[in-house]
Amino acid sequence: MPLKMTLKPGERIIVNGAVLENGGHEAHLVFLNDAAFMREKDILTEVDALTPASRVYFALQCVYIFPERRDHYKAILADLLSDYVQAAPSALELIDRIQKLVEQGEYYQALKAVRLLIAHEKERLEHVSTTTESVSDTAASGQSGANSGMGIDPSGEASG
Repeated sequence: MPLKMTLKPGERIIVNGAVLENGGHEAHLVFLNDAAFMREKDILTEVDALTPASRVYFALQCVYIFPERRDHYKAILADLLSDYVQAAPSALELIDRIQKLVEQGEYYQALKAVRLLIAHEKERLEHVSTTTESVSDTAASGQSGANSGMGIDPSGEASG
């Protein structure tokens, strides 16, 4: 089944490892056979891969678009997925899904699954941020929380 795609002027796309740029007006492409492609909006640069989940995305993106270095990037990807699940066991089911898609050679579908991993990470980080804010709010209000009864009064001076 052919895939139809429209590129805006100046928009880039990677097709089988080659970077192409639309140099004119809106362009319509039709892929008649299988090809590894990524639109510019879906491409993550190494510089922008700042979180564990985004590094997973970047490594998988490289597995997908650079078949000549696929084994190299698969090894990196495996390490990143292992590290992620150790740090966040709640992602085990999602990590398993990504690994199965990679094993089946379904790299584009695996990239879609990694977007869920990025959402998982964001949710976890928001939870940590909320918890940190609660601790900061408690400290700012002069409540000692876990230090209650430890010989420090709200003025910061030792007692007892």
